[in-house]
Amino acid sequence: MPPPPEGAPPLRVVLADDERLVRTALTAILDAEPDLRVVGEAVNGAEAVSVTRALRPDIVLMDVRMPEVDGIRATEHLLDVMGADAPRVLVVTTFENDSYVYDALRAGAHGFLLKRAAAEDVVAAVRLVARGDSLLFPAAVRRLAAHHGAGRRLRGLGGRLTEREGEVLRLMTRGLTNAEIATRMGVGAATVKSHVAAVLAKLEVRDRTQAVIAAYEHGFVTAGDTLQPGDTL
Repeated sequence: MPPPPEGAPPLRVVLADDERLVRTALTAILDAEPDLRVVGEAVNGAEAVSVTRALRPDIVLMDVRMPEVDGIRATEHLLDVMGADAPRVLVVTTFENDSYVYDALRAGAHGFLLKRAAAEDVVAAVRLVARGDSLLFPAAVRRLAAHHGAGRRLRGLGGRLTEREGEVLRLMTRGLTNAEIATRMGVGAATVKSHVAAVLAKLEVRDRTQAVIAAYEHGFVTAGDTLQPGDTL
């Protein structure tokens, strides 16, 4: 993903991870980009909340497994105390099927990134989430939702969404951005944005990440709804 237009202020990032080596590597990757700047670090969830409230970054890269306060509780607390001013949270994890990842997404994280990701993928992920999209791995989210949603009594989604809204939600579960959905559906970006807003309102969820989770938990998306050629994450 290309950087924002020249002249735009750099995206301010806080890194929360108890491993110094990980923080050092991420800092080197992000600070090498002219539009990204690491402005603070934290070694546990409590410190992540404190540093984030003080510095008010655009993005927090949050490890899920940290001492004292983990990334899940830290994410929940940030959303509670900062509300609309809370930064977007990108969870950083070692394993994509870690149950912590699912809990973090339900808590309000906007996506997750694997620690083994290539440098260019880390940069693209930060830009993507900062832009307002979600970074998800559909197969992993489906597995996690199937496990964690087992036995829950959830109302079906079919009757709550129009046909177009349902189509948008299915494309969201494949990891497509608004621009990619617009291209796939042959409509304008503003139309997609309107459909996404309607989906969030009808599902009573905070953002598109939680809408995707709801789609899997309700069985709106099944095991057959896999990525198609040309889909992106």
